Amino acid sequence: MHEEEIKKLFHRQEHYVLGTYSPTDLVLTRGALTRVWDIHDNQYLDFTSGISVCNLGHCHPRVTEAIQRQAATLVHVSNLFMNNNQPELAARIAQNSFDGKVFFCNSGAEANEGLIKFARRWGNENGRHQIITMENSFHGRTLATLAATGRAKYRKGFQPDTPGFLHVPFNSIDAARAAVNDTTAAILLEPVQGEGGVIPAHSDYLTALRQLCDENGILLLFDEVQCGMGRTGTLFAYQKYGVIPDGMAMAKALANGFPIGAFEVKSEYADILPPGTHASTFGGNPLACAAGVAVFDTFEKEDILDNCNRMAAYLWDELSNLAQRHDTVLDIRGMGLMIGIELASPVKPLVQRARENGLLVLSAGENVLRLLPPLVIEANDVDRAVSIIDKCLDA
Repeated sequence: MHEEEIKKLFHRQEHYVLGTYSPTDLVLTRGALTRVWDIHDNQYLDFTSGISVCNLGHCHPRVTEAIQRQAATLVHVSNLFMNNNQPELAARIAQNSFDGKVFFCNSGAEANEGLIKFARRWGNENGRHQIITMENSFHGRTLATLAATGRAKYRKGFQPDTPGFLHVPFNSIDAARAAVNDTTAAILLEPVQGEGGVIPAHSDYLTALRQLCDENGILLLFDEVQCGMGRTGTLFAYQKYGVIPDGMAMAKALANGFPIGAFEVKSEYADILPPGTHASTFGGNPLACAAGVAVFDTFEKEDILDNCNRMAAYLWDELSNLAQRHDTVLDIRGMGLMIGIELASPVKPLVQRARENGLLVLSAGENVLRLLPPLVIEANDVDRAVSIIDKCLDA
């Protein structure tokens, strides 16, 4: 783009886009798997994946082809009619998880909102409405999912909070047990907290939560919006733990960048939301579902999970070596290719330095560097990323 066109672009961003974000001056114009390019044609290695959205990399050929083909065929019909892609994607989700029933929507917040409505509806006749969630959790920006989110800074200025949520410490079964009462409908949590600092649930904790819910006749719900779709090395994070929830939310990487969300509940709960109790105009439209089916095809045909696990093992080893060279690295945690590096100082300067050296990374809170690379990365990508982080820590 010419300099005048660039100035016009920034002018329109400033004057016409509501300022709910604080974007950098980096304007990205195209991507190909693990790389993206900016408006000046500078290349970057992307270890953000659009915040765990483009898990198959940018513009993956299978997904791109499916979107192009469907866009020329049928983009949208309402859910008053069936389309051939929605039941196919629902089947792929169910067959690769706990064989439940699926509702489609457009985002992670909407998927979690649907789970909340499901839990409320399920418990309504018995006076159960309260949902226990975790401190430092993040479930979305709608009023209900904000109230469910266990980080007060996101709720500031939007009070009063939607009632019916109670936050307890993460990874504390005693705290969860003490919070359960006769009004409790469900416990909702992320198997791996993302925005809260990339913190995995302890295995015995999830097992104990499942037992607690069974003993008290309440629902166990998982938010897999960020940690799902292969990010942890299994298709869904709960499969790492062997603990099956009663329902789970997903979005982000479900269609590798095309907007879609969904929640799944066990088949035994299929009658809780009958016709007329929940809906979404764009949910499950043919185009989004075509992209989602292509994502599952790619996982199956290209051994994505195998590559994820091999590259995760290599990356963790390299980061462990890096930590030994830098006292400022306090902890490395996460699961699969969802990694948090806790530092003794704020990470914002490091994120900027990494970008200047051709690597895009994220933060998770003030002092955690978050790495969410595409699951299709190769060893040379790992080498380059670790080398840049090493250089930036030296600085």
